[in-house]
Amino acid sequence: MQSAVLDWYAANARDLAFRRTSDPWSVLVSEVIAQQTQASRAAAAWERLIAEFPTPAELAAASPAAAIRAWRGLGYNRRAIALRAAAIAIVDEHGGVVPHEYEALTRLPGIGPYTARAVLAIAFDQPVAALDTNIRRVLGRAFLGGEGALPPRRLQATADGFVPPARAATWTHALMDVGAAFCRKRDPRCVACPLATHCRYLAAGRPTAASKPVPARTKSFPATTRWLRGRILDRLRDAPGRTWVDFDVAIGEHSAASVADHVARLAAEGLLEVHHRHPRRARLARS
Repeated sequence: MQSAVLDWYAANARDLAFRRTSDPWSVLVSEVIAQQTQASRAAAAWERLIAEFPTPAELAAASPAAAIRAWRGLGYNRRAIALRAAAIAIVDEHGGVVPHEYEALTRLPGIGPYTARAVLAIAFDQPVAALDTNIRRVLGRAFLGGEGALPPRRLQATADGFVPPARAATWTHALMDVGAAFCRKRDPRCVACPLATHCRYLAAGRPTAASKPVPARTKSFPATTRWLRGRILDRLRDAPGRTWVDFDVAIGEHSAASVADHVARLAAEGLLEVHHRHPRRARLARS
């Protein structure tokens, strides 16, 4: 089964920029970006961010405003602040070098178990399994017969044992691509999958593969909080230098009062600062 996955990947791997390096900082940045971003968009953003902040020291020395500006277009902007905090910790506690121990990585701000294991596997080629949703589904279905076949701790230990010696990085990328191309949550492409002749899930008749209707959106995207937060930060990104920007009118479908409320919330999260005398006037955070 390892050979089937690795042989398919050797011929069909997605050409993503961040896969061309094993530099630990570059890998860590790519994993933080990819957490909630489509792979192709993540690759383009990663190239831009690494060009601006090629080492932890560069990002640690930058202002929050610079980090937020660089994060434009990726959404969930708190990730930019967390990544900068991680860079500061790497500089202050690890001499500017990304640690290669699981416990040390998970102590970094914003770095959870999955990201830590992905860095260990991809950057340091340690035999650990990085179990994101797609990889968990591939391993659960093909190797174990179905999703949820094992409780989380046993699944992690079992998945660690599946990692081919000295091929952890390639194995991680290969499983990601198999999950994206074939082992999808709904309507998996089982017949074309490189694991088809080995898959216990397929052999059992794909017991949970039926397509399910996707719930209709109750709100258009411009009516959501996420859209509004993005527009507020984009206005601040577009403002030259340290210019204050007034937020005293409606934005899209959101009233002026709602805009002011979200400006205050973003300030509480450390993404921006408000004028001490004019609470509807803001600029990107500087410290």
